[in-house]
Amino acid sequence: MGTYACNMLIYPKSTYPLINNIRKTFYFPLRNCTFQTPREFSFGKVHCQLGAPNAEDTGKPENKVEKPRYKWVEIGTNITEAQKKAIAQLPPTMTKRCMAVMKQIICLSPQKGSLSGLLAAWVRRMKPDRADWLAVLKELKIMDYQLYLQVAELALLEESFEANVRDYTKIIHDYGKQNRLQDAEKILLSMKSKGVICDQITLTAMIHMYSKAGNLKLAEETFEELKLIGETLDKRSYGSMIMAYIRAGMPKQGETLLREMDAQEISAGREVYKALLRAYSMTGDSEGAQRVFDAIQCAGIPPDVKLCGLLINAYGMAGQSQKAGIAFENMRRAGLEPSDKCVALVLAAYENENKLNKALEFLVNLEKGGIIVGKEASEILAGWFRRIGVVEEVELVLREYAVGEANFKVPSSPLAFAHSEPNDRLIGYP
Repeated sequence: MGTYACNMLIYPKSTYPLINNIRKTFYFPLRNCTFQTPREFSFGKVHCQLGAPNAEDTGKPENKVEKPRYKWVEIGTNITEAQKKAIAQLPPTMTKRCMAVMKQIICLSPQKGSLSGLLAAWVRRMKPDRADWLAVLKELKIMDYQLYLQVAELALLEESFEANVRDYTKIIHDYGKQNRLQDAEKILLSMKSKGVICDQITLTAMIHMYSKAGNLKLAEETFEELKLIGETLDKRSYGSMIMAYIRAGMPKQGETLLREMDAQEISAGREVYKALLRAYSMTGDSEGAQRVFDAIQCAGIPPDVKLCGLLINAYGMAGQSQKAGIAFENMRRAGLEPSDKCVALVLAAYENENKLNKALEFLVNLEKGGIIVGKEASEILAGWFRRIGVVEEVELVLREYAVGEANFKVPSSPLAFAHSEPNDRLIGYP
């Protein structure tokens, strides 16, 4: 038995009388069909291939359907009011080449063709240079950000644009800001396929993007790739990776990079320190929060009220109300005016440890210092005093300590706030 592949069958003798004795070759549209020959013949199976013979067999080229070219028609007055308004807002200083393509882009419709076809037609007709491309992209970025990204990506394919590594980086960064991870990776792959070498700025943009997307693994891989290119890492590179660790709930790894930066005398930005301090604060890691707070001062960054509040919160969540109070007093000694949020954090720390006397002493000291308890701190006090049923007793104690006009008699005081909701009071100590 034999198996034969063919795309034609040769009949030496026709069965039809009108064409008898004429040798004909017929092509049949067959593919992957099997003809079983009679058993008395030993020809076996003949495998035939569907379709007409290909170009290689006939020597004739295949006819390919080409997309119609964009039909460039000068923009007249027969356009919509919105299009007229957009064209009127174009800067008059634009060159004629740029003005022409901007009008075409504004008036583009599916019936006229595609955006890529439009740009190709512009290149053929007007031979723009890089300056023209940049002018068009600048205007599009203001007019329509999504359209700008489309044109910027198409511009990378045009020789007249003379794309460089920074052009790729800008698009990657723009996609990163919109969390369009796949689009950014596509640009990176296109960049590498064309032999454009990734530099520090490009890879840093990728790390920042992976960090925002919560993809720690890719961020780490890109950071290692960044180290291998041999360039010195800067604070943006380190900062992006530290933020990736913070977002992944791994502040200690971020702090390790912070020490690595310090060893190289690279100072991290204020926002990076603040993010790391907040990460420790929200988990009640007072030791980590204190280390970062000290690092902030060593870096020459003066702590503000918000940074001090994060340190106070860390001690409060860790059940260390005494240290929370010390951090509050250190803030005052540094000349910072405590916010109501900081006062509330100290009171919450005392409440968590049920240290009412300490809280009262703290309030008296605030009063002596001319600090009025605000709404947030008042709500904490009022809720605490109502739960233990000592609103009136505490008011009497505070009046004994008061010097001059007591701040607690004004409607915004915590005790006035507590008295305003008598139905919610609990009788007796729990």
